[in-house]
Amino acid sequence: MARVGLRVVVITMVAPIAQGMVAALRGLGHEPVAVIGARRPSDQSRPPAEIELTDAQVPPGVDVLLPNEKSRLEGLMRVYEPDVALCYGYGWKIPIEALEVPRYGSANHHPARLPRFRGPIPFSWAFRAGDTELGLTWHRMDAEFDTGNILARSSVPLYDTDTTIMDIAPRVAEAAFAMLPEVLAKLVAGDPGEPQDDSQASYAGPFGEDYAAIDLGGTARAAHNQVRAWNLTFGMYGIVAPVVDLDGERLRLVRTSLTDPGNGARRLDCADAPLWILESEPA
Repeated sequence: MARVGLRVVVITMVAPIAQGMVAALRGLGHEPVAVIGARRPSDQSRPPAEIELTDAQVPPGVDVLLPNEKSRLEGLMRVYEPDVALCYGYGWKIPIEALEVPRYGSANHHPARLPRFRGPIPFSWAFRAGDTELGLTWHRMDAEFDTGNILARSSVPLYDTDTTIMDIAPRVAEAAFAMLPEVLAKLVAGDPGEPQDDSQASYAGPFGEDYAAIDLGGTARAAHNQVRAWNLTFGMYGIVAPVVDLDGERLRLVRTSLTDPGNGARRLDCADAPLWILESEPA
């Protein structure tokens, strides 16, 4: 088991992850010394207030750092002399010089069963693929995204009622934090981890226009998965999707259900069954 009192730097852009990670580490007897996020450009769309990492969102006793460029990460890490860095929910590619600062190394949590779905939107690709569970992986960090040796794996179920990130994120975080004792013990022991099989790798990159329109000739489940997949791209790629023409109106679907919610929800007839529209907006 990892020795008590590891100095840990947490790297994340997501406030609930910072909160949960700090609490989990303290519960294990370790010392989270800083949370490193990133300053977003003024012209970039802002995440919801409850998600965005700010000083007010992090528990007392931990420094919150918001560098405006990744070249500063190495210097900031050195100030804290960490034993370990743990990354979870971070959009920048961290320079290898920064990753090598912690005494025992740096590890990242990725919500996929690596090497499947490397990249920025693994949640979305899991829905697109029709997966019924979401793989979770802690891995050592190297110079590339999501390619380092695997330290621990787990999974959580995906339910038909999962439509937003907040439906999924709490169970993912709970499972990710439950793996921390194993991850920290392996880092301290110098365990190199299991190399990924690159021949099995796939990339969870941006969706294109080819996936923007709902195909009413397909199944209701495929359409439901398409709506959920686009929902979890968080509007990052500038495509209005998924869209469908219904009763002479072009709609962007935001949330749907495979069962009738019983409140007058609009019905979308697919090849095999109806899909119920819980939330939509003009496209």
